[in-house]
Amino acid sequence: MTVLTKRIVWSLYALAGLVVLGTAGYMLMEGQPFGDSLYMTVITLTAVGYQEVWDLTRAGRGFTMFLLLAGVSWLGFWFASITALIVELDLQDVLRRRRSMREISNMENHVIICGAGRTGRQVAQELDTVTHDYVIVERDPKRITQLREYIPDVHVLEADATHDQALLDAGLLKARGLITCLSADADNLYVCLSARDLAARVTIVARAYEEESIDKLYRAGADQVVSPNVSSAIRMASVLLRPSVVSFIDIATRSPDLKLRMEQTAVREGSRIAGKTLEEANIPQETGLIVIAIGKHGDAGLDFVFNPSRTTRIDAGDDVIVLGDPTQIERLREYAG
Repeated sequence: MTVLTKRIVWSLYALAGLVVLGTAGYMLMEGQPFGDSLYMTVITLTAVGYQEVWDLTRAGRGFTMFLLLAGVSWLGFWFASITALIVELDLQDVLRRRRSMREISNMENHVIICGAGRTGRQVAQELDTVTHDYVIVERDPKRITQLREYIPDVHVLEADATHDQALLDAGLLKARGLITCLSADADNLYVCLSARDLAARVTIVARAYEEESIDKLYRAGADQVVSPNVSSAIRMASVLLRPSVVSFIDIATRSPDLKLRMEQTAVREGSRIAGKTLEEANIPQETGLIVIAIGKHGDAGLDFVFNPSRTTRIDAGDDVIVLGDPTQIERLREYAG
């Protein structure tokens, strides 16, 4: 409980005490019934100035002056506390936004999520299990409030993601990727166009509600387009035909306890495993990971070598896809560095 909150609570206690004191005083000093004494106390404390219920004695007038001064003092303290609380809340909000903007401006190689709806929230929760380097751009304050209930320390930029300045404020020029999952395909299309024009090398993933929007989003600059309808249809068929495979993929990609994950790491220039075969790299022995595939970037795009043999060469720029726990994956990144 903050100092201002304590002041407000104590002021309410003080008001209750004054009401009890005034009511009891009028009943004892003036011999009036409870209802009239309470009414007289309330109009005196609030300085309303209504007509007196009965003719006051000299002692009653003195007691009324005391209640009047106490009531005016209480009102002044009450309004001051409420004003200070409002100012503090506004100031906290301003300071939080400034701190968030400062942290966002210092981010590099992060992910930008456009939209904090159901899909955006799930994407943020998934990223939050691996990295905190992501920013959500959302223009609806209600959605931002709901998002903070799930992820309290999330970095949120309250802005319209279809505006170029909002993407720049989110650090698009230094970001590693952008995920747009706004509620309309037209908005996602606009974000793809803007992001590709502003940052030619950023990786863009877009969501498409309508099937005919998929090709348009690719032409607008998206590197990958995800359609919930298509993905759901494939998953439902796979659950029926290959239930064990689906269960394995769920464990490997969405394990809630993070004991097992399927991850990738890029092989940089100068890495100790660059230019070596899989046998020479000795990844399973050094890290305990299972190498599932190696992604090789070429002129035709990304080509995967699944279940690579021990003679498969690992070159700089390749993506090594592995299966293991987070500790083993981090060990690989240190080992490959």
